[in-house]
Amino acid sequence: PKRRAASMSVNRKIVKKRGVDPSPLEEKVAGALLDLEMTSKDLSAELKMLYIVAAKEIELKDKRSALLIFVPYNLTPKFKAIQSRLTRELEKKFNDKHVLFIAQRTVLSKSYKRKSKGQPRPRSRTLTAVHSAILDDIVYPTQIVGKRTICKIDGKKILKVYLDPKDTKDVDDKLKTFSVVYKALTNKVVDFMFPPQQ
Repeated sequence: PKRRAASMSVNRKIVKKRGVDPSPLEEKVAGALLDLEMTSKDLSAELKMLYIVAAKEIELKDKRSALLIFVPYNLTPKFKAIQSRLTRELEKKFNDKHVLFIAQRTVLSKSYKRKSKGQPRPRSRTLTAVHSAILDDIVYPTQIVGKRTICKIDGKKILKVYLDPKDTKDVDDKLKTFSVVYKALTNKVVDFMFPPQQ
């Protein structure tokens, strides 16, 4: 009974589509969130109403890995309010993996059937808008201060994303992680960097 109660408590922190069971990694992340809710005075109140929808691990080149935690779109502002503190605590629990929070968004194709005739497709659901929002999610709480698209001779495009230089110390070691994660989610190549100092 105790184990069953613990399992039910963990399931409160991850909500999947009906009939879909959480993966072992997702259960582990949900368990870590529950543990923080029970033991962290700093995070307990905010975490009570929060849950995740998925978790995924992405291998990096330096034998480390990034832990992506997908959260419901409508809960994104509440996660962002505690994200710096929550990230710090989760990175301790997951052996210094880089922890990133991504809002779960749905892309609506151009052939999306409108409920009422003539209703435009929401701009926030276009592929471009969703990919841009993922960029913001990946680097948060750092701000993007500039973007530049480089077109190579072979026709390939590389997006250079400039981050707020005041956060150099905090995210300098995560720039490659940001690139690998963005490529895995969107299949687009992005270089994250800080603007050259004047």
